[in-house]
Amino acid sequence: MVSMEEQLQPEQVNTDASVSPTPPQPAALNRRSLLQIAATSVLGVGLARPALAAETTPTLPPQGVALEPGYSPNQPIHRKVSNIDDYLFRLPNGDVIGDYILLCPQKMGGGTHALDLKTGTVMASIWYWNYGDYCPISHHIQAFPSSNPYEGFEFINSCQGGKDALIFGIPTPMSEPAEGFNMYKVKYDGNMMVLEDNVAASTGLGLGVHTTIKPDDAQSYWITDGQKDIAAWFDRGSSQVKVALKYDWVPNVPELDQAWRQGGTLKVRRIYPDATTGLFDYQGTKGLKIDWEMVPSGELLVEEGQIPGQDVLGLCGADGTIWHPSGRWAATLIRLCGGLVVLDAQKNMEPVTFCSFNSQTPDHYPVTKTDKDTWEIKLDQVGSPGHESGFSPDGKYFCFMNNGRENALGVFDSSDPDPKKWKKFAEIRDPLWYGRYPEPFHMVFTPDAKKLYLVILYPAPAKSGVMVIDTETWKIRKEIQNIAPDVESITITPDGRYVVGITGGFQRYRSMVYFIDTRTDELVGFMPSPGGHHDLSLVPRSVDELRWSRSCML
Repeated sequence: MVSMEEQLQPEQVNTDASVSPTPPQPAALNRRSLLQIAATSVLGVGLARPALAAETTPTLPPQGVALEPGYSPNQPIHRKVSNIDDYLFRLPNGDVIGDYILLCPQKMGGGTHALDLKTGTVMASIWYWNYGDYCPISHHIQAFPSSNPYEGFEFINSCQGGKDALIFGIPTPMSEPAEGFNMYKVKYDGNMMVLEDNVAASTGLGLGVHTTIKPDDAQSYWITDGQKDIAAWFDRGSSQVKVALKYDWVPNVPELDQAWRQGGTLKVRRIYPDATTGLFDYQGTKGLKIDWEMVPSGELLVEEGQIPGQDVLGLCGADGTIWHPSGRWAATLIRLCGGLVVLDAQKNMEPVTFCSFNSQTPDHYPVTKTDKDTWEIKLDQVGSPGHESGFSPDGKYFCFMNNGRENALGVFDSSDPDPKKWKKFAEIRDPLWYGRYPEPFHMVFTPDAKKLYLVILYPAPAKSGVMVIDTETWKIRKEIQNIAPDVESITITPDGRYVVGITGGFQRYRSMVYFIDTRTDELVGFMPSPGGHHDLSLVPRSVDELRWSRSCML
């Protein structure tokens, strides 16, 4: 066998006329070696020919050999290096959005890509099936701050799995998908995305829904799962669990259709890993109370018996934990109970109070501690389930979507340093909000907290839109209708100039990124983004920018 070193030597001429030259034999190379050789050739390493000196005169072909058409030994070749940054993506009015990187998880596509909003190009992608995950429903995401995202940044990405693959109306022969429920910490190194850790495998916790980063230091994050009713607070550096809370519902009545409306007890319990292995036992589909997630406005499907599972009556739908902008408080939204459990970050996430957003319920229900790791909250009734929630960047306001029955946006004054003194003071309704759709859905405040943008979700293929609310009067200012089917999460650029939204989260319809100019509240343009997205995250350049990110509002 000819060695690689021998292959790279200049061809030797046999000067012995009596011996016939033996043609060189190719080496047996595998595909990886061929790819490596090709790569080094392209990069000018190893196989690259040395450049001719500038004064060298090219050698003419020997006499009798026909010249190729256009051949001229002395004709200079004009070469120009192109720079992708010179080719800017412009909106129809000519504006450039800015130097922002948008992370786009592709839901059923099984991966995530980084979209450069300056050029309109995809900078890098990652595909989790390549790491042995054969049901990677790339769901929610958030990026950690980076002073120069183009040189590198880090993000955390939760993925669903199991029978969640069967609920989007996509024809499939699958009946028992792979388990999934992995959480990935990924780094973009300036050229490509690198998988740093599968946090589910490292901890034994598989959680697939909202992901939020602590906004005062960016050194920890929550991932919460509404099928398992588990919320976990992770350390960024080690990926270890700082606190894990399990939420369980004990209804006052056993009948499914009244099990939440007639009230019950919400139990909150700290859970711990196995002392011998250091791991929890909730990886994959272990611990699921229901077989698939509650889709938007799907809370009432539970009490109607349309979502099967091993512990439907014990479900409360704890599927997201957000941060107060100060980082002092966190709050887990409890969908089926229509409120949030406020947690004290300085006391190991001990529950403080339950904020109820229904119009006919008290502002708060008290928390009773029953032992060092268990708390109970007794609710006499639940008027309406709810879903997304969020704090304003200044921490003065706190919103929650009452969907399903009340069809309203509830607003709390959260300016008091004591969460038990936060008060309901406003409720926003629209005559068009009746029944289950349309409903107020994802939200984002402007950085100055003067406006709130709400996704208004219609059932696809009907097109959804975005509503603009004045937070000084808490009145509806405008609704931008008919954007696209399946309008999903929204965010805002740090300069407050553009609301950035994404579509296609249920995989069947048009997928894109769209932009609303906050000066005019007009839809001003679109950017291609294939794959179908349920969430998005702009890479922040500072910790301060987390205050108006996914950290504080969903």
